[in-house]
Amino acid sequence: MDAYLETAQRVLTELRLGIALCTRLPVGPMKPADDGDVARASWTFPVAGLLIALIGAAVYWLAARLRIPTEPAAALLLVVIVLLTGAMHEDGLADTADGFGGGTTREQKLEIMRDSRLGAYGGSALALSFLVRWSALIALSEPRYVTIALVLAHVGARALLPPFMRYVPAARQEGLSSSAGTPPARSAAIAMGLGAVCLLLGFGLGGTIVALIVLGLITLGLAAFARRQIGGQTGDVLGALEQVAETAILLIATARF
Repeated sequence: MDAYLETAQRVLTELRLGIALCTRLPVGPMKPADDGDVARASWTFPVAGLLIALIGAAVYWLAARLRIPTEPAAALLLVVIVLLTGAMHEDGLADTADGFGGGTTREQKLEIMRDSRLGAYGGSALALSFLVRWSALIALSEPRYVTIALVLAHVGARALLPPFMRYVPAARQEGLSSSAGTPPARSAAIAMGLGAVCLLLGFGLGGTIVALIVLGLITLGLAAFARRQIGGQTGDVLGALEQVAETAILLIATARF
């Protein structure tokens, strides 16, 4: 019995840590994370994505009940998601675009990515990300389809982060990704399993195969590009991966539903 209680406590602690890292939801006071805690808890990233998707979907359903048109309802949904996540992944996408596009050397690229100011590449990447996601939500339109697509996108995209962190080396010794550590194989496998099961339930076998191929190409492509640009991954690159993968899944959903 003590072993089961200890396991349950560990799972609960990791869930709270993962949700606290990925969202701004109040999960209660926690002790500071030790070395490796975030990496071990990385399997919970898809769970955090599920919570984000469900809250966003609830807002969209409420907007539909209030007869708010689809366009502003979709925009309101995105606003709520940005508030829930603190725009963490959007910030990573913008910084990655600025760094990769604006720097000429590895050091310059990393320095630009540390800079809090928004450049032309980052602004363009953010605008395009919001535009494509907003357009996809409008195309889906029906609240039930929007809900399914949101769950698939936010769970599936975050399921890629632990294996990416594990198999792509950190580009620098400081920063969020480096301090988080390398996820153990078990955490990466659980995250991928949760993402795959979610995609299978939402898309069916054929759609899941298509989604996995697309997500695999995105992940491998960004991994190779990040290695060539800065020698590995950072927290910003992880944010960019989440954004691109989330957008890709939403686009696949528009073709499937």
